[in-house]
Amino acid sequence: MQKHADRVTMFDAPRDHYSLYGEPPPQYLPMLISAPNRVLVVCTRRIGDVLLTTPLIRSCRRAWPHAQIDALLFRGTEAVLEGNPDVSQVISVPERSRWSARLAELRRLWRRYDIALSVIPSDRARIYGWSAGRVHYGCQEVGASPSSRWLAHKDALYDDLDTHTVSTGLSLADLAGIARCPQVVAPTAREGCPFAVETSCAVLHPYPKFNYKMWNEAGWIELARHLLSIDVPVFLTGGAESVEIALCERIAAASGARSVAGQLSLAQAADLLRNAMLFVGPDTAVTHLAAALGTPTVALFGPSNPVKWGPWPADWSAISSPWKRIGSQRRGNVYLLQGESPCVPCLQEGCERHVNSSSLCLQQLSAERVIPAALEMLRSARNS
Repeated sequence: MQKHADRVTMFDAPRDHYSLYGEPPPQYLPMLISAPNRVLVVCTRRIGDVLLTTPLIRSCRRAWPHAQIDALLFRGTEAVLEGNPDVSQVISVPERSRWSARLAELRRLWRRYDIALSVIPSDRARIYGWSAGRVHYGCQEVGASPSSRWLAHKDALYDDLDTHTVSTGLSLADLAGIARCPQVVAPTAREGCPFAVETSCAVLHPYPKFNYKMWNEAGWIELARHLLSIDVPVFLTGGAESVEIALCERIAAASGARSVAGQLSLAQAADLLRNAMLFVGPDTAVTHLAAALGTPTVALFGPSNPVKWGPWPADWSAISSPWKRIGSQRRGNVYLLQGESPCVPCLQEGCERHVNSSSLCLQQLSAERVIPAALEMLRSARNS
């Protein structure tokens, strides 16, 4: 073992898969001999996954305040880390590329970091972590291929059913021997929200990434009309895709709400949410963002598993998931409203089992159920 001025080295020791595979623990485990100078967190998946990885990044920052902490992400998800004070640099890679391009990426990363933490159990994420880190801790699914098992020095079990995504990421903090910090960190815009926002407003986000998570359009219109009838200004947010803008414009035209779909970056949307008294949205990244900011949030859930994907409330500090699998529930600043069909949650991608299908449990969810939940969260905001 050697210690150099600019890096921390490790034992070239056997890998530890004791918790996953029942193998006896090795006599020596690789470990850092001092605080690392360079740390890489790998999260090659969607925007919501990256946002829910920020508690792990914050844990690293608090444990190693002087380290360079970088994040490796798929291109197009970087916006969720805008203005994040815990991240030194974002490295983006294309989601799809030729093998020659991926090999070039691995060569550029080769052993640049004292420790790499990969929160996604895919082979690609683990290969990035193995290549970049002199020490690599990763997440791994039970039954993974033998070759994949040797891509990390230690593995945390990736449980896709009974463990929240935030808790899964923080299990890597346990492996690294640092304290958990279960705080989801929202982005901060370099340029603020481009228009003045009343602090008594409500923000509705009608369009999720996938159709099977979508509530019905008539419900959004009725909810917006009701909020406006009690003098609550309503903003409709959405991305820059034409279908999102069109949906928000239809709801705005029918209800009198104001659509700002396509006009805000993700970080600017976070600034809007910071000033809101209410947010209502489906199972999507912006809903996680609202919950993290402490905004009173109503999350509309159908097929998705709340235990795994329920929005993490702003002040939730327990290790376990805030949510049970079945039933509408409230935790802190989040009201999770679940469809009532007997199959909920089916854990499938809609009734036709693909992302573009609809989910009857959400399409049949009435505004008469959503409006009381929204009013309850409004009362909480006004009484706080």
